[in-house]
Amino acid sequence: MKTFNKTIKKISRRRGAPVIVSLAAFSLFVFVCGSYGQTEQKAAEKIEENVPLVFLECETCDVPFIQSQISFVNFVKEPGQAQVHVLVTASKTPTGEEYTLSFKGQKEFAGDDDLIKYQPQKAAAPEEVKKGLAQTLKLGLMRYVGKTPVSSRISIDFLDRVKPTSVVDKWNFWVFSLSVNSFLSGEQTYKSGMYYGSFSANRVTPEMKIRLSLSAMHEKDRFNYEDEVIESASDSQNLQGLVVKSLNDRWSVGAYFSVNSSTYSNIKLSVSPSPAVEYDLFRYSESTRRQLRFLYRLSFKSVAYREETIYLKTHENLWQESLSVTLELVQKWGTISTSLEGANYLHDFGKNHLDLWGELSLRLFQGLNFNLHGGYSKIHDQISLPREGASYEDVLLRRKQLATTFDYFFSVGLSYTFGSVKSKVVNPRFGDGGGGISIRISM
Repeated sequence: MKTFNKTIKKISRRRGAPVIVSLAAFSLFVFVCGSYGQTEQKAAEKIEENVPLVFLECETCDVPFIQSQISFVNFVKEPGQAQVHVLVTASKTPTGEEYTLSFKGQKEFAGDDDLIKYQPQKAAAPEEVKKGLAQTLKLGLMRYVGKTPVSSRISIDFLDRVKPTSVVDKWNFWVFSLSVNSFLSGEQTYKSGMYYGSFSANRVTPEMKIRLSLSAMHEKDRFNYEDEVIESASDSQNLQGLVVKSLNDRWSVGAYFSVNSSTYSNIKLSVSPSPAVEYDLFRYSESTRRQLRFLYRLSFKSVAYREETIYLKTHENLWQESLSVTLELVQKWGTISTSLEGANYLHDFGKNHLDLWGELSLRLFQGLNFNLHGGYSKIHDQISLPREGASYEDVLLRRKQLATTFDYFFSVGLSYTFGSVKSKVVNPRFGDGGGGISIRISM
């Protein structure tokens, strides 16, 4: 640098010195900036290599949007590749939805876990909810980012805001839903129509849950076969009610109430109140991650039949009991939900049924998931079957229930996703397409 300064002084004594000095100074500036820029670029690249790897799991979130808002981590496609596993679950509260963000440290961050809750305003628009969720995720990731070189490039600020006043809910936490649907189809020799309507009213608080629903359906088919006209129709109406009182963090008591009518089940009118008690092996505070519930229900049924049954009944009063066990788990290895229920009539324990239902989504390795859905019922309590049986048309169109000792459904599949483990860039153009292989087999 000293030699360069002497040269500048010599040049300045000559003609045109101002221009030459300016050029020399500019060259020095470019050289210094270039060297500094290369140093900064190398430093940035080194920091980029050490940013936390995060696996985000959320079934109800706009994951691409959230990823686009957080640039100081790299999102990976598999939990095994991540240093931080983030599970986001949603649950209902008296003031709206509440999101629980569970942070689990892995590899270098093993044992460093955290839990944060985010509750948006009840009247918040979907865009505001997404932004608030992304902001909460940023805050939760700071504990991990602070242990990496990228922390030197993070700026933290505080926005002092006035605390919002408490919101008065004019609906007293009641949520109502009303729907009317119809489906019509036909051709020259066939016409079909289905009409369906429903109404529901729900009120959910930590202490009390109330659910009411009313629905009705009418379906009619008409076939023209040669010179013969075949018509078939079915109707059903259903009223369901549920009231549950929370006793403590594990016990609940309540009652079901149902009124229904169905041509398919040969039910003219059935009225059934059912007191029940439930115990959850895990605490209510853990319900977004795991549940193991035991539910016992005692039901009284007063039933009037449309046709005389195979037991020569047109009306009867019945007592029935049932016990169900339900397991729900949300873990980094996947999700599982299964339920087993057994029920029997008290006047005859031989009239019973057993239902098993399950759903499993299991992460195998590197983008490969195994999905399984199924259910099986062992049936020995079809006391409403009509004595006259079903006509040929009723059998083909499934307008009347038929005698059986079991029913089932089953679905199994594999899904595989592969490619770059870093997914920071989000491009919404043309929607979602390509990028994976899916193999599915249904039985």
